[in-house]
Amino acid sequence: MHIALIGATGFVGTALLNELLQRGHRVTALAVRGVDAVASAYNPGWTHPDLHDEFLRGSRAITAGVKAAGVQRLLVVGGAGSLYVAPGVQLVDTPQFPAEWKNGALAAREALNLLRQESTLQWTFLSPAILLEPGERTGHYRLGTESPLMNGDQPGKISVADLAVAIVDELEAPRHLQQRFTVAY
Repeated sequence: MHIALIGATGFVGTALLNELLQRGHRVTALAVRGVDAVASAYNPGWTHPDLHDEFLRGSRAITAGVKAAGVQRLLVVGGAGSLYVAPGVQLVDTPQFPAEWKNGALAAREALNLLRQESTLQWTFLSPAILLEPGERTGHYRLGTESPLMNGDQPGKISVADLAVAIVDELEAPRHLQQRFTVAY
Protein backbone atom coordinates (compact mmCIF):
# COMPACT_ATOMS: atom_id res chain seq x y z
CA MET A 1 0.00 0.00 0.00
CA HIS A 2 0.93 3.65 -0.29
CA ILE A 3 0.47 5.21 3.17
CA ALA A 4 0.63 8.88 4.13
CA LEU A 5 2.02 9.21 7.64
CA ILE A 6 1.48 12.25 9.78
CA GLY A 7 3.74 12.58 12.81
CA ALA A 8 6.53 10.39 11.44
CA THR A 9 9.17 11.84 13.77
CA GLY A 10 7.29 11.36 17.05
CA PHE A 11 7.37 8.49 19.57
CA VAL A 12 4.60 6.49 17.88
CA GLY A 13 5.27 7.83 14.38
CA THR A 14 8.89 6.66 14.31
CA ALA A 15 7.92 3.10 15.28
CA LEU A 16 5.05 3.17 12.79
CA LEU A 17 7.33 4.40 9.98
CA ASN A 18 9.77 1.55 10.68
CA GLU A 19 6.98 -1.06 10.73
CA LEU A 20 5.46 0.21 7.47
CA LEU A 21 8.82 0.19 5.70
CA GLN A 22 9.73 -3.29 7.05
CA ARG A 23 6.49 -4.63 5.57
CA GLY A 24 7.29 -3.16 2.18
CA HIS A 25 4.80 -0.30 2.13
CA ARG A 26 5.56 2.97 0.38
CA VAL A 27 5.37 5.85 2.87
CA THR A 28 4.88 9.54 2.20
CA ALA A 29 5.26 11.96 5.08
CA LEU A 30 2.57 14.69 5.12
CA ALA A 31 1.33 14.62 1.46
CA VAL A 32 -1.93 12.73 1.10
CA ARG A 33 -3.21 13.04 -2.48
CA GLY A 34 -3.07 9.71 -4.29
CA VAL A 35 -2.43 7.50 -1.26
CA ASP A 36 -4.46 4.47 -0.15
CA ALA A 37 -4.68 5.47 3.50
CA VAL A 38 -3.56 8.09 5.99
CA ALA A 39 -2.19 7.14 9.40
CA SER A 40 -2.07 10.04 11.83
CA ALA A 41 0.14 9.91 14.89
CA TYR A 42 -0.15 13.68 15.22
CA ASN A 43 0.62 15.26 18.59
CA PRO A 44 1.92 18.82 18.93
CA GLY A 45 3.98 17.67 21.93
CA TRP A 46 3.08 17.09 25.57
CA THR A 47 4.83 20.30 26.63
CA HIS A 48 3.20 22.52 23.98
CA PRO A 49 1.78 25.54 25.84
CA ASP A 50 -1.54 25.33 23.97
CA LEU A 51 -1.65 21.54 23.61
CA HIS A 52 -5.43 21.14 23.77
CA ASP A 53 -6.35 23.70 21.13
CA GLU A 54 -3.40 22.90 18.87
CA PHE A 55 -4.22 19.17 18.99
CA LEU A 56 -7.81 19.88 17.94
CA ARG A 57 -6.75 22.33 15.22
CA GLY A 58 -4.34 19.75 13.84
CA SER A 59 -6.87 16.92 14.05
CA ARG A 60 -9.52 18.94 12.24
CA ALA A 61 -7.01 19.97 9.56
CA ILE A 62 -5.92 16.36 9.03
CA THR A 63 -9.50 15.14 8.61
CA ALA A 64 -10.33 18.02 6.26
CA GLY A 65 -7.14 17.42 4.24
CA VAL A 66 -7.83 13.71 3.90
CA LYS A 67 -11.35 14.41 2.67
CA ALA A 68 -10.20 17.17 0.29
CA ALA A 69 -7.59 14.82 -1.20
CA GLY A 70 -10.26 12.19 -1.86
CA VAL A 71 -8.65 9.61 0.43
CA GLN A 72 -11.23 7.35 2.10
CA ARG A 73 -9.15 5.61 4.81
CA LEU A 74 -7.94 7.44 7.94
CA LEU A 75 -6.46 5.78 11.00
CA VAL A 76 -5.88 8.09 13.96
CA VAL A 77 -3.74 7.19 16.96
CA GLY A 78 -5.28 8.78 20.02
CA GLY A 79 -4.77 8.15 23.69
CA ALA A 80 -6.06 5.86 26.41
CA GLY A 81 -7.71 8.73 28.31
CA SER A 82 -11.05 8.36 26.55
CA LEU A 83 -11.35 4.64 27.38
CA TYR A 84 -14.19 3.84 29.78
CA VAL A 85 -13.04 2.61 33.21
CA ALA A 86 -16.61 2.36 34.55
CA PRO A 87 -20.05 2.95 33.02
CA GLY A 88 -20.06 6.58 31.85
CA VAL A 89 -16.60 7.31 33.32
CA GLN A 90 -13.58 7.81 31.10
CA LEU A 91 -10.03 7.44 32.38
CA VAL A 92 -9.27 11.14 31.78
CA ASP A 93 -12.07 12.10 34.19
CA THR A 94 -10.72 10.10 37.13
CA PRO A 95 -8.77 11.79 39.94
CA GLN A 96 -5.78 9.48 39.29
CA PHE A 97 -5.28 10.72 35.72
CA PRO A 98 -1.91 12.53 35.47
CA ALA A 99 -2.37 16.32 35.24
CA GLU A 100 0.49 16.71 32.74
CA TRP A 101 -1.39 14.57 30.17
CA LYS A 102 -4.92 15.86 30.82
CA ASN A 103 -5.09 18.58 28.14
CA GLY A 104 -3.85 16.21 25.46
CA ALA A 105 -6.23 13.47 26.58
CA LEU A 106 -9.20 15.84 26.59
CA ALA A 107 -8.30 17.00 23.07
CA ALA A 108 -7.92 13.40 21.86
CA ARG A 109 -11.36 12.60 23.31
CA GLU A 110 -12.84 15.55 21.44
CA ALA A 111 -11.09 14.45 18.25
CA LEU A 112 -12.62 10.97 18.65
CA ASN A 113 -16.06 12.49 19.16
CA LEU A 114 -15.61 14.54 15.96
CA LEU A 115 -14.63 11.39 14.05
CA ARG A 116 -17.71 9.61 15.36
CA GLN A 117 -19.80 12.25 13.55
CA GLU A 118 -17.89 11.62 10.30
CA SER A 119 -19.86 9.48 7.88
CA THR A 120 -17.90 9.86 4.63
CA LEU A 121 -14.49 8.55 5.75
CA GLN A 122 -13.55 4.99 6.62
CA TRP A 123 -11.96 6.10 9.88
CA THR A 124 -10.51 4.15 12.78
CA PHE A 125 -9.35 5.54 16.12
CA LEU A 126 -6.77 3.52 18.05
CA SER A 127 -6.37 4.07 21.78
CA PRO A 128 -3.14 2.45 22.99
CA ALA A 129 -2.90 0.57 26.26
CA ILE A 130 -2.77 2.71 29.39
CA LEU A 131 0.96 2.02 29.57
CA LEU A 132 2.68 2.75 26.25
CA GLU A 133 6.40 2.13 26.56
CA PRO A 134 9.56 1.72 24.53
CA GLY A 135 10.31 -1.92 23.91
CA GLU A 136 10.82 -4.73 21.48
CA ARG A 137 8.50 -5.87 18.73
CA THR A 138 6.84 -9.20 19.54
CA GLY A 139 4.11 -9.05 16.91
CA HIS A 140 1.53 -10.08 19.52
CA TYR A 141 -1.21 -8.10 21.24
CA ARG A 142 -4.81 -8.38 22.45
CA LEU A 143 -7.68 -6.34 21.03
CA GLY A 144 -10.34 -4.42 22.93
CA THR A 145 -12.91 -1.76 22.17
CA GLU A 146 -14.11 0.91 24.60
CA SER A 147 -12.47 -0.15 27.87
CA PRO A 148 -8.80 -0.50 28.77
CA LEU A 149 -7.36 -3.99 28.58
CA MET A 150 -6.14 -5.13 31.97
CA ASN A 151 -3.74 -7.76 33.28
CA GLY A 152 -5.61 -8.80 36.40
CA ASP A 153 -5.91 -5.65 38.49
CA GLN A 154 -3.03 -3.94 36.65
CA PRO A 155 -3.43 -1.79 33.54
CA GLY A 156 -2.39 -3.37 30.27
CA LYS A 157 0.71 -2.19 28.50
CA ILE A 158 2.19 -2.35 25.04
CA SER A 159 5.48 -1.40 23.42
CA VAL A 160 5.43 1.35 20.85
CA ALA A 161 6.85 -1.20 18.38
CA ASP A 162 3.85 -3.52 18.91
CA LEU A 163 1.46 -0.57 18.76
CA ALA A 164 2.91 0.05 15.29
CA VAL A 165 2.26 -3.62 14.42
CA ALA A 166 -1.40 -3.19 15.43
CA ILE A 167 -1.70 0.00 13.35
CA VAL A 168 -0.30 -1.60 10.21
CA ASP A 169 -2.38 -4.76 10.78
CA GLU A 170 -5.51 -2.57 10.86
CA LEU A 171 -4.45 -0.69 7.73
CA GLU A 172 -3.76 -3.91 5.84
CA ALA A 173 -6.92 -5.73 6.98
CA PRO A 174 -9.49 -3.29 8.44
CA ARG A 175 -11.55 -4.71 11.29
CA HIS A 176 -12.59 -1.49 13.03
CA LEU A 177 -14.11 0.83 10.43
CA GLN A 178 -15.97 3.78 11.99
CA GLN A 179 -14.88 2.45 15.40
CA ARG A 180 -12.34 2.89 18.15
CA PHE A 181 -10.25 -0.02 19.36
CA THR A 182 -7.49 -0.56 21.85
CA VAL A 183 -4.55 -2.94 22.15
CA ALA A 184 -2.40 -4.31 24.96
CA TYR A 185 -0.52 -7.46 25.91
